[in-house]
Amino acid sequence: MFREVRYEEIDKNHIDGSYLMIDVRSPGEYESETIPGAINIPIFTDEERAIIGKTYVQDSIDKAKQLGVEATARKLPQIYEQVSKLDKEYNNLIFFCARGGFRSLTISSLFRSIGINAIRLNGGYKGYRKYINESLPKLVEEVKFVVLYGNTGSGKTEILKNLKEIGMDVLDLEGCANHRGSLLGGVGLGHPNTQKMFESLVYDTLKNRKSNVIFTEGESKRIGRVIMPEYLFKAIKSGDNISINSPMSTRVDNILKDYVSETDEELIEALDRLKEHIGAKNVSRFIDMIKAHDYKPVIEELMVKYYDPMYEFKNREYVAEFENVNAKNTAEEIVKQIANGQLKG
Repeated sequence: MFREVRYEEIDKNHIDGSYLMIDVRSPGEYESETIPGAINIPIFTDEERAIIGKTYVQDSIDKAKQLGVEATARKLPQIYEQVSKLDKEYNNLIFFCARGGFRSLTISSLFRSIGINAIRLNGGYKGYRKYINESLPKLVEEVKFVVLYGNTGSGKTEILKNLKEIGMDVLDLEGCANHRGSLLGGVGLGHPNTQKMFESLVYDTLKNRKSNVIFTEGESKRIGRVIMPEYLFKAIKSGDNISINSPMSTRVDNILKDYVSETDEELIEALDRLKEHIGAKNVSRFIDMIKAHDYKPVIEELMVKYYDPMYEFKNREYVAEFENVNAKNTAEEIVKQIANGQLKG
């Protein structure tokens, strides 16, 4: 006996009591993309998954199943220990694999047979993705975006963080992408998110909003490895625009704080990719300055000669403009103007 649930039922809060999503796919699958909030208790390692998959295709299904059972059996004591602890914390444990097949069916059936409230996610991660692909465009239609625009380093991301702390709804596109958008935008952030993970995080943010007014930052269609879906890009482009301006000294300090923290090697590697844009001599000079920890002149010159000329501001109308030297104060002023009716929201 086993019990299964569709993601739509989870999303619409049709699950009685608390629950935890458990991704039983391999660590590599999980690290690439998963359902937000899910934890990973893998049945197979990445190596085992590759061997089983190869056996399935090149040898026989029965032999692949046998290898799968053997690999699972070796890990069962450890898996049971983890799951039994979680069973005491949550009313429901929802297991999923890639398509809702062998891995999640095996583990959920086993645990349910010994009294653990284990549920299999119908369709697995693939079914979840189908639901997101169908639901995200509809969700975007329900909201109105208020979009912050400003030159690199003007503090837009920090303003969004403060708006969120105040209680406003915020869509952090760079956070969802785990990338800041430019050639240097991944410095200090680790691996950028995949397209699927980006869309999942956007969905999660919009689904859990408290209102239909969402603050976000104006971005190019491509952010690191991801590309904004056309419907999302258009919705943001048609939002109410706010202009954020900051003096150069503030911008330099913001970039210094965001990009420079034991990241010299990453900075040098990223600068090397700018040769075709700013010239090999400039890149060489900047690298020497970074090695000497003389960051501020590099930051200012890059903004003046590279980033600012690329910034698109023509033919854009703004409902308000703010001078930002303190993100907390700017966020409070934005909210104040909304409350007073001076700014739409």
